[in-house]
Amino acid sequence: MSKHWNSYGKYLLTGVVLGSFLFYAPTVTEAKRVHKAPQASAEVTVAVPDVVSETSKTQKASRVRARQTEPKLNIREDLRGEDQLHPTAEKELSGGSDFQSRIHNILYPSGQAEQSMTQLSVPATVSAYDDSIIGTPLASQEQCVRYLLSNNPNPDITVTPQQLVSYYYQEGAREGIRPDVAFAQALKETGFFRYGGDVIPEQNNFCGLGTTGGGVKGAFFPTAQMGVRAHIQHLLAYSSTREPSEPVVDPRYQLVRDSYGTRTLGTWEDLNGRWAVPGYTYGQSILSMFRAMLTE
Repeated sequence: MSKHWNSYGKYLLTGVVLGSFLFYAPTVTEAKRVHKAPQASAEVTVAVPDVVSETSKTQKASRVRARQTEPKLNIREDLRGEDQLHPTAEKELSGGSDFQSRIHNILYPSGQAEQSMTQLSVPATVSAYDDSIIGTPLASQEQCVRYLLSNNPNPDITVTPQQLVSYYYQEGAREGIRPDVAFAQALKETGFFRYGGDVIPEQNNFCGLGTTGGGVKGAFFPTAQMGVRAHIQHLLAYSSTREPSEPVVDPRYQLVRDSYGTRTLGTWEDLNGRWAVPGYTYGQSILSMFRAMLTE
């Protein structure tokens, strides 16, 4: 009995051990798989940055290609684009007609002709004995002023001597009339601006325009410059058929032009008996004063 039990016990123990092994074997295998799973997961986790990196590289490469394919504009093209946004910019930068018109309106607010500010091309005066009415000055403005003040320190005029002389040079250059000799004529007509005859200083009439004697005062002008302009225009009426550059303010301009037609007077001596009557040496006396002016 005890022998059979011992044999039976051995078989029973062997079966229990074998069953236990078969029961726990799948669990151990699964445990090993679970234990190995984090390693597999870790490998995936490490691989993800590689994928992201490749994507980032692709996106950067795309942006680089996009920039390379974009048109490159230089500064001139950029400015041209701005001009398209602002149509007047190109005209203003290039001196277009609109821009020039605005500048012209600023320089000539009263609608004066541009040529009125441009000196004429006239024969240059090179000698003190040149007796032409048309020409360029030999005396300086300072010489004109000194000659006046040396003969009359207190001239009765509505502006300073310097300003009055500058008017003669401006108006004379505009019309091609010699301003220094015209100023000498004004000195003769007014007695170095002492007056004393029919004309009074307030008339700004420096050459006896319209004065015929017997109390006839002649023309009045609102400013000294207008008086000088009328004087120069009257000389132009005798010496040229060309119309004045500025609107006519000489009240006798058309009278002279109608009388002379295509004829003109070329020298100061030609004014004898015409500007002044009888005036036998009228022109010669003006030129004599002019030459004295050159010594100042």
